[in-house]
Formats: sequence, C-alpha cells, structure tokens
Amino acid sequence: MKNRLKRLYLFLQREKLLYLFVVILVIILISSVLIAWFEPEVSFTSGVWWSIVTLTTVGYGDISPATPAGRVLAVLVMLFGIGLLGMLSAGLATMLISRKMKENKGMCPSKVKDHIIICEWNHRAKAILKELRADTQTQETPIVLVADIEEIPVDDPDLLFIRGVVCEETLEKANLKKARTIIVLGDDEAESTARDAKVVLTTLTIESMNPDVYSVVELVDKRHEPHCIRANADEIIIGSELSSHLIASAASDHGISRIVTELLSNRYGNELYSMPVPAEMVEQNFLDIFVRMKEEQNVTVFGIQKARGGAFLPNPDPDYLVAATDLLLVISKDRVKTNHHCL
Repeated sequence: MKNRLKRLYLFLQREKLLYLFVVILVIILISSVLIAWFEPEVSFTSGVWWSIVTLTTVGYGDISPATPAGRVLAVLVMLFGIGLLGMLSAGLATMLISRKMKENKGMCPSKVKDHIIICEWNHRAKAILKELRADTQTQETPIVLVADIEEIPVDDPDLLFIRGVVCEETLEKANLKKARTIIVLGDDEAESTARDAKVVLTTLTIESMNPDVYSVVELVDKRHEPHCIRANADEIIIGSELSSHLIASAASDHGISRIVTELLSNRYGNELYSMPVPAEMVEQNFLDIFVRMKEEQNVTVFGIQKARGGAFLPNPDPDYLVAATDLLLVISKDRVKTNHHCL
C-alpha cells in the first residue's frame, strides 16, 4: 500500500498535477469552513459536500446559502471551479494523448504476461499477425512487436510496439521473461549470412533471458540450422527449403500448393493443428481413435506428436497405443473445444 501511494505521488508530481490537486483541496477546506461560518444551519461536514458540489458546478441544490456573504462565497467557488476543472481536464487530456503517442512510437515498456513476441516487421510478420488474429486461440492474446520502425504499423488494440533493434534491452521492455512464445524473423535488409547470424545471436539472447519461452525462428540457409539448435531454439523454419519442397510438390502433384496453403491458414478452409488426446481415448490404439474422432467430431487424425515439441509420427501403425502425453495431429473445419497447441 505504501509503495502504491508513493508511485501515485510520483506520478502526480511528474505529470504536474500535484500542485493543482493541492490548490483544489485548499479551496474545498477554506470554503467549507467559511460556509459553515456564514450559514448557521450548515455544519462543516455538510460544508465539505457543498464545496465539492459547487466547485464542480454540479449544484444539486440540497444546500443553498441564504446570507449575502454565503452567496458571494458560492460565486467565487463556482468561478474558481470552472477554471480549475478546465485546467485539470486539459492536464489529464494532455497526459493521455502524450501516453498514446509514446505507445504508438514504441517508447513505453510492456507489462503484459503470457503474450507472444514478434521480432522484426516485414510482409511475413504482417501475414503472421493476420493468422494469429484469425486463430480462435490467439484472437485476443496480447502480441508485442519489437522492430526498428517509426511507429506501430497496424491498428490492433492488442498489439503493443517496442521500437528499436532486437537486443537484450528491447526484449526486456517487451517483458520476455513473462512471454509464452517468441517469433524471430530475419532482417530483410541484411545479406543472407548476416541475416541468419543475427537470428542465431538473437536466439542465444532469448534463451539466456528466458529458457522457458517457446522460440520459433526463421532461417534462410539450412547450413545455419545447427547453430540455432545449439542456441536451443524450439522450432526452426527454413524459408527457402519450405518453398523449394512446396514448389517441387506442386510440379509433380498439380494444385498441392493450394491444399497446403489452406491447411496452414486459419483464415479460410480446414485447419491443421495439434490437440491433447481426449481422456476417454487414452491408451487406445490409433485406428480406434481415428475412427471415433471422424465419426463423433468430423476430425481427421493423421499423426501423433510425442508431447509438445517432441518427435513427429505421421500415419502411425493402426495398433499404436496413444499415450496421455501424446498430441493428436488433426485436420478439421472447426477447432475442437479443448486445450491444444497450434502447429
């Protein structure tokens, strides 16, 4: 409680509102004493109420001065009230506008928790943000963008912006220690080797600050993947490799790229995601679970993941016993109402 009062005092002093509040308090006390003196039927406590009501120009009329001195006092209090309230309103408005401008310029540290951090801003980051907002699991999740740009690039009430290069200082401002997931994108302005080197160094910084955060990193060259593995990145995306596989598949199986795009997008069509094994299906074989999920929820199970971030088992044997710690990899039009992790 003591610390809160101290922070409030420092806040009022910093915003230059402390003096104004002191003046208002003095006027209320003086006018309360005077009205109780001028009006015999008004007590000091009633005078305090009258002073506040008159100063704010509300004027309920439950207490009305009858003496000439009391009425002169009321006029003075009303005049002072109009001026002081105007100054207070202007001060508060200036403070709010200034804070909003600082937030848009990325100058305010983040205090959100269990959030997602996106490092760097480019066309891929914009697409990622759209996908996260289309996902029912992350529609309202706070997202913090760390990028060296002038101001917040999109209008999103749950997007916070930290301006600057991605480093320990900006990650601390983004409250990395309380984050759930962090996405590290490459700097498009850098040459490919330097770009990947920057991603690796950023990953090392992230893991040293918060080893528990789930890190998803983007690389250009697969040769740099071992460095990210040694930096303890949880998931590594090789952009060029992914594009090459998709292009080659599209060349041999026409239209496959559209199918993959639909499955990976949260904005339209079917979705691809992972979900916990329903309690009643634990220790059942894969084929039985496959049939039950399709019949009961119209969900297609195509694989198993051995816990979060574990090994991927596509198309397991029909008699594979599914453990409670496994995740089902599924395709469905609508997400099953249960706790799960996006792929």
